[in-house]
Amino acid sequence: MIGGRAQVLHGSAAPRVPGPGGRTPGAGGPALTAPDSDPAQRAREICLSLPGVTERPSHGSPAFFAGRQFVMLWPEGHHDHGFPHLWCAAPPGAQAELAAEAPAWFFVPPYVGGRGWLGVRLDTGVDDDELRGLCEDAFRTVAPARLITQLEGR
Repeated sequence: MIGGRAQVLHGSAAPRVPGPGGRTPGAGGPALTAPDSDPAQRAREICLSLPGVTERPSHGSPAFFAGRQFVMLWPEGHHDHGFPHLWCAAPPGAQAELAAEAPAWFFVPPYVGGRGWLGVRLDTGVDDDELRGLCEDAFRTVAPARLITQLEGR
């Protein structure tokens, strides 16, 4: 998918690009998401478009479930991270690799980081394809097989 990111999240290769849309941290360039686009709203729409997903508040913020929780959305930031971001389930190894490769976009979140979840900044110009890929990979990490089959059948 986006610059090899899906390969990382599915556990088959190292990322070939360090950040959303293939941009390098500090390299400048235009953000790929329109300035008036709300990535937190886009994340919500993407999550709710996945088979069998429900949304309910958790700790005062939107959380998304496919049997188990797979995304936690923090549109206003949370604790020491005062920027909009999400936490998402990630396959084994993806968190360490992405947080090390692109710390301007990815981080180890508090509380769930010990379980391999990945923190993703939403204020860095993440594009819709990248966001969809991250949410779908988080979904695949926790969803029951029947829901994954429905997703793949689309």
